[in-house]
Amino acid sequence: MASPEALRGKLQKDIDLKSSAADYYKLWRKESHKIPTASSKNIQAVALHEGDWHTNGAIKRWNYTLDGKSAVFKEKMEFDDANMTVTIHGMEGDVFDEYKVYRGTCKVVPKNKGSVAKLGVEYERVNEDAPIPNKYMDFFVSVSQDIDAHAYTAST
Repeated sequence: MASPEALRGKLQKDIDLKSSAADYYKLWRKESHKIPTASSKNIQAVALHEGDWHTNGAIKRWNYTLDGKSAVFKEKMEFDDANMTVTIHGMEGDVFDEYKVYRGTCKVVPKNKGSVAKLGVEYERVNEDAPIPNKYMDFFVSVSQDIDAHAYTAST
């Protein structure tokens, strides 16, 4: 049996964005209800479960498609406005079939033209047979690229 440390890990990826850091971050921070429109091939719906839409600790339920299958994810988002960072704390959903812990982060860094999204996925697998969550990182990248395209189009 693998030790708990062997089951934990973190994936990281930087993606270049056309949109400004402020425009991109605003979609996560103040307009998350628009994400299903921005990334309809990935996310079909988001519903507020508890709290207010755009406050720290609000709990949302997302309906999404991954590998051609419908799935659900319940999360609590935290925002660090000074550092333009969003932390997504997974609480319930299909991802927990394979992971005890699932936490995503997105830090947006301004550049001269556009910005960079520094994406991270921290996880703990339920056992050594559970895969490294590369498909979830790929999903996070795809959603982030869709949000970027939506934010960039809205700002031009």
